[in-house]
Amino acid sequence: MEIRILQQLQGAKQAEGLAVIIDVFRAFTTECFFMSNGAKQIFAVGEESIAYALKKEHPDYILAGERNEIMLAGFDYGNSPAKIEHIDFTNKTIVHTTSAGTQGIANAHCAQEIITGSFVNAFAIAKYIKQKNYSVVSLVCMGKAALTPTEEDTYCAEYIKSLLLEQHYPLQQKLESLRQLEGKRFFNPNNQEQCPERDFILATTPNQFDFVLRATKDKRGFHNITKVNI
Repeated sequence: MEIRILQQLQGAKQAEGLAVIIDVFRAFTTECFFMSNGAKQIFAVGEESIAYALKKEHPDYILAGERNEIMLAGFDYGNSPAKIEHIDFTNKTIVHTTSAGTQGIANAHCAQEIITGSFVNAFAIAKYIKQKNYSVVSLVCMGKAALTPTEEDTYCAEYIKSLLLEQHYPLQQKLESLRQLEGKRFFNPNNQEQCPERDFILATTPNQFDFVLRATKDKRGFHNITKVNI
């Protein structure tokens, strides 16, 4: 198995084999909480216009997402796992669009299969990859706005790689360091509405869920994310 760690939007476009699109802060952490709380499916879309169109077509769909960490106008939720942590989404369909994570899914055109990546289900991701036995695995770190590298996504890719190779990784040390790096904004008292401290805690608590989120295209070309239990 060849394991490639790729970066941002260009990395998503280059991804081959089994692509793991990683967005720790916060897209794919949030999607895991949607699914854990009963959601039936998530449409991960790159464009806001697609999200609004799906909502118009299906008024019962729930809109979630952000641009520049601000919830989009007319949306039900932003991109915060803390804001949905205790909400029941049983049998609901979510339409999710973000600045980084969903852009990676929309642009991974060369991948044979796409799953999402985050710390909260990293062990399940590694187990799934081993079961699938692809010759190439692309770990894509989406970073900030899909344009700038960020430590948390790179650390997550490194951690998943270490699990696949059965090598030691200083996970707790890396997670703790994020408090002074990309995660610092979650501890700003003036930014708690957009980036609550609880989001950092949820996103950096590893291996909470024993499922992966798999993205497949439907007949209209939309990426439909469903839960695969491991």
